[in-house]
Amino acid sequence: MQPSMNVFSLHDHPPSYLSHFPTSSSPFCGNGQNPNPFYSFQTGVNSPQLMSLSNSTSDEAEENHSDMINERKQRRKLSNRESARRSRMRKQRQVDELWSQVMWLRNENHQLLHKLNRVLESHEKAIEENAQLKEETSELKHMISDMTQLQNQSPFSCFRDEDIV
Repeated sequence: MQPSMNVFSLHDHPPSYLSHFPTSSSPFCGNGQNPNPFYSFQTGVNSPQLMSLSNSTSDEAEENHSDMINERKQRRKLSNRESARRSRMRKQRQVDELWSQVMWLRNENHQLLHKLNRVLESHEKAIEENAQLKEETSELKHMISDMTQLQNQSPFSCFRDEDIV
């Protein structure tokens, strides 16, 4: 706000075009009445002091308004930055959790593959052993069959182990 200046303070006497107006500091007479009813209207509208007050008040209002808008913008920027920071942190946590889950699943997969390989090896051994046992069973059945035939064909077939006792 600029300091107001009294127009008459620049000169010792008022300019000639203002000579028909009173020069006292107050436009009112001693009784509180204005001797010229247009004086207050003219000075109220055309007074440089009031115009500068009006201009400075509106300038101040505009400045206050722009300050409020700038302050709101700054608060909004700060809020947006904070929100973006929280969003980045949340995203980073999600990525970290997913990476941790990937590592856990890879480890689990490795353990399951190792277990599967052991089971497959045991299965192969069981198949080999089963095949070997079938072969032995077949050989033993064949031997028993041969022994039974020999026993039936032998001249001493009438003597059995049960009779010897």
